[in-house]
Amino acid sequence: MKIDILTLFPSMFDGFLNESIIKRAQEKKLVEIHIINFRSFSTLNNQQVDDTPYGGGSGMVLMVEPLVRAIESIKTKDSKVILMCPQGKTYQQQKALELKKEKHLILICGHYEGFDERIRSFVDEEISIGDYILTGGEIPAMAICDSVVRVLDGVIKKESYEEDSFTNNLLDYPTYTKPQEFRGLKVPDVLLSGNHEEIRKWRKEQQIKKTESKRKDLLN
Repeated sequence: MKIDILTLFPSMFDGFLNESIIKRAQEKKLVEIHIINFRSFSTLNNQQVDDTPYGGGSGMVLMVEPLVRAIESIKTKDSKVILMCPQGKTYQQQKALELKKEKHLILICGHYEGFDERIRSFVDEEISIGDYILTGGEIPAMAICDSVVRVLDGVIKKESYEEDSFTNNLLDYPTYTKPQEFRGLKVPDVLLSGNHEEIRKWRKEQQIKKTESKRKDLLN
């Protein structure tokens, strides 16, 4: 898979790309990630990419032309162009599993007051990571990139993400490690029993119990 991220702040991605699972996935050539500063696609001498909104109002609006020029410079027939936008559909784990099937993702990070509305004519989808406002689309782009890359074949063990929270509309079951007892808090006996069928049943019961307690909406 190839992922291109269009942003005005490339350095925000330095740590994200060079640590942990994302770094290893790139080293194993399971994903190719490029950060593109779309300021370089401005046709103005000062590389301006934003301007005041028609009709008045506060803030600055990102121009449509630099973004479209940037998109068209990398887009192919295999590309899916996604706009990071609070008006988009709320991102969920199922969408990560859908996006992993794509060959090329182009993620567009906004900034300032928003986009020229006409940019929507050049994207395939709009995604929001929640009902709150951030200073830009870089963090949402990282979240989507991370969630998609970790479910690519070969990045982590398949059973690791198949049992993740939300994969089956249930939260994850409780997990424990050494020591067996800490300040009076003990590991459940069933996990020490060696009975894998009983452990499986217990974990499923705990998933349902947790979901009913914390996210009953998922069961609906």
